[in-house]
Amino acid sequence: MKFSKSSQLFLVSSIGLLVATLLTACSITTIDYVFVASTAGSGSSGNGQIETYAVDSESGALRTVAAAVSTGGGAPVSMAVTSDYANLYVAIANKGNSSSGGSILHFTIGMNGKLTAKESAALTSAPVALAVNTAGTFLYAVSGTSSATLSVYPLSSGVMGTPTVAPPLTVPGYSGDTIVPTGVTVLADTGTVHGAAVYVAAYDQSAYNPGAPSGTVFSSANPGWVFGFTVGSDGTLTTASGSPWQAGVKPSALAADPTDRFLYVTDYASNELIGYTILDGSTLSFLTNGPFKTGNEPSALTIDPRGKFIYVTNALDSTVSAYAITLATGTPTVAMSATGTQLNATDTEPVAIAVDPALGRFVYTANYLGNSVSGFRLDPTAGSLTATQATPYSAGSEPTALVIIPHGNHATQSVTP
Repeated sequence: MKFSKSSQLFLVSSIGLLVATLLTACSITTIDYVFVASTAGSGSSGNGQIETYAVDSESGALRTVAAAVSTGGGAPVSMAVTSDYANLYVAIANKGNSSSGGSILHFTIGMNGKLTAKESAALTSAPVALAVNTAGTFLYAVSGTSSATLSVYPLSSGVMGTPTVAPPLTVPGYSGDTIVPTGVTVLADTGTVHGAAVYVAAYDQSAYNPGAPSGTVFSSANPGWVFGFTVGSDGTLTTASGSPWQAGVKPSALAADPTDRFLYVTDYASNELIGYTILDGSTLSFLTNGPFKTGNEPSALTIDPRGKFIYVTNALDSTVSAYAITLATGTPTVAMSATGTQLNATDTEPVAIAVDPALGRFVYTANYLGNSVSGFRLDPTAGSLTATQATPYSAGSEPTALVIIPHGNHATQSVTP
């Protein structure tokens, strides 16, 4: 078949228009950057690294957008980011020798997600977890495998200053017991509740000894605890009234809702989620209808930016438990998946979890033994999860932490109590 010259030009133009339309329809819009901390190599010589991924606004799929950034050795164990998303802090434990300390690294974050290394701070004991207050004026770090320490670093434009140490983390009546920290969180201090507070999850190793011979008792103290501190205008920490509070057997992580009304703690040993009401800005009181069932060995939790849903990683099951929060009471109710179950499958051993702040629509987990990141789409009405396209996504060896920042001028989600 022959075409006239005008017909040929029309055909070429039509094809070009069709291709352009398809490319526009398939264009990738990045709404968030996900930073994942992992070990680049294996064995004692493995160096830590941070990988950067972009989140596709439509599918939630992740793609690598930059070369991995070295942490200079050691094993990254936790990360925290300032609320303006301009600074990232990474806690590093000495590889293969957690008792000999570690460090905290500071990176600035560029508009394109690029990380630039800044200063570092040495630690005398192994770091466990980090948190930054909403104002971006203080960084909180818990460390220690034989004695728990909460250190406070003043921040000036993201730069870490000379730290101070909080009052000792000891259980009244059992001052000689070994307290091991597992997590730290700081209230958003949105003005809904006046007065900021910091909480540390820890367990009494002298009381919690699952490997001890049968019948051996080292301490009669309750094994799990939450320590609370009020924050003065100058950053000084004072032990909160009633602190510490019992927290099951082995608390593994904790998080507060965005309105500073409720605190939630995962109990790794009892497979439970423990809830508290926050009274007078810092005092904790158990939710009367808790604790709440999780999967096996809950290791981390996060609350979505709107304060409507809780997501818990279950390390042994390789799943995520989803809950909807009753805003009036703080009670978490199971959010069932499309298959009729509370549990949502991840890759092997999820140990960290976060919700994207730009749309509040996607959830990601760092999977320690899967060497990967799993992604889920969040139902904004029910809180249930469905797997994102092409999940899981390959990551470095043994990823331990992840944080997410919004990209560009995407507005972050918030909750109105």
